[in-house]
This record gives sequence, C-alpha cells and structure tokens, in this order.
Amino acid sequence: MKRLRARIDHEHPDGWMRTSMGSERLEMRKRQMQVHQEAAASVLQARHRMGNTPTNASNACCFCWCCCCSCSCLTVRNEDETIQRFERRTDASSNCEESPKPTLEEARSWSVSFEKLMKSASGRCCFRQYLRTEFSEENMMFWLACEELKKETNKTVVEEKVRQIYEDFISILSPKEVSLDSRVRDVINRNMLEPTSHTFDDAQQQIYTLMQRDSYPRFINSAEYTDLLKSLQEMPPEP
Repeated sequence: MKRLRARIDHEHPDGWMRTSMGSERLEMRKRQMQVHQEAAASVLQARHRMGNTPTNASNACCFCWCCCCSCSCLTVRNEDETIQRFERRTDASSNCEESPKPTLEEARSWSVSFEKLMKSASGRCCFRQYLRTEFSEENMMFWLACEELKKETNKTVVEEKVRQIYEDFISILSPKEVSLDSRVRDVINRNMLEPTSHTFDDAQQQIYTLMQRDSYPRFINSAEYTDLLKSLQEMPPEP
C-alpha cells in the first residue's frame, strides 16, 4: 500500500487527494466485509442450533471460488496482495502508445455517437486515458476484459478468466470494483455456478450504458478531446 501511495503522489500533483479517496474507499470495504462476515457467522450459528450444520460447516464456503459477497471466507484474502496483483495487470495493459493515431475524420466521428468511439481502437485508448483522470478507468478495463472473454472458447481458460474478472472488478475487495446494481450482481452470482464466456454480459451492458451516459458527454466536451482535434488539424498532410 505504501508503494501504491508513493507512486500516486509521484504521478499526480493531487495524489494526496486520490490517496485520501482510496483510503476512505478501503475503509468502507472493510466495514462491508465485517458486516458480511458477521452475517455469515450468524447463519452458521443458527444452522448449528437447528442441527442443520453441514458436515463441512467449518469450511462452508472455502470452495466458493467466485468469492460472492456472502462468503465468510473473504477473510483469507490479503488486501495488499490483491492491489499489487491488480496493479501488475493494469501496468501490463494500460500502455496506449501502440494504438494507431487517429485521423482527424476518425476523431471527429467520436462525437457523433458513443458506439463510434468504442469501435475505434484509438478512440477507446483516448477515452480510457480520460477516464483515468476521473478515477473511473476500471469501467473501460472491465468492458475490455469482457470483450476478450467472449473470444475465448477453451473451457478451462474461460473459467480462469471469469475468476480473474470477478476478482478484479466484481469483488468488494477489489480496488477497481465497478458499480453494479443488486439485480446484475444476483445474475452474476447465478452465472458463476457454471461460468461461460457470457457470464458478465448483463454487467458489461450496464457499465457500457454508464460510460455512455456519464463520462462520454464530459469527454466530448473536455479540453483533452479539443486539444486532440486541434493537434490533428495542425498536422501536415502526408506526402
């Protein structure tokens, strides 16, 4: 966590603010975890008094690899390791320099519709960089991870990717948890019983709509987008 905070302070002049926000979010997650753990413990105690305790009650959810919110085994997670593991994946996938530079016409088309923006590799890259300034990059990362999942056909690989996506973006312990309503979370928890490449379809659509309605209008009206158009206009024509 110290290394994470040091990096944030180094990269962002307002790093102290982001660190404070992160600390508050972490404290909120700890409180949520405590509530879930106490609730799970109460259920087990009630079952024990009723004589319905399963033979493996002490390990009631140790095999629940989906780590749903009600699992008491959430305590086995180490928060620092979760953050460090996630950051390694983020660093490996956040370099947008390899994305092709858009043409002026392509960049202008992004303002026509969110769909045009998301269909453009350079558009997704620029939008993701903008989301980073709003501390909501996880929305794009989750959407991209779901797109990659849909391309996978190997059952074993699918199950592993589903698990990773859940840990990185759905779990309440993740520093990059996306905002989903209870209905979609219930759908995910049911889908996790038999993971497929479409396990997160409803969640992906909800995050897509969130970005479209919330961040996309601000991006189109942002200085970043205006500066990009200006820089493309000033580029000399190719010979």
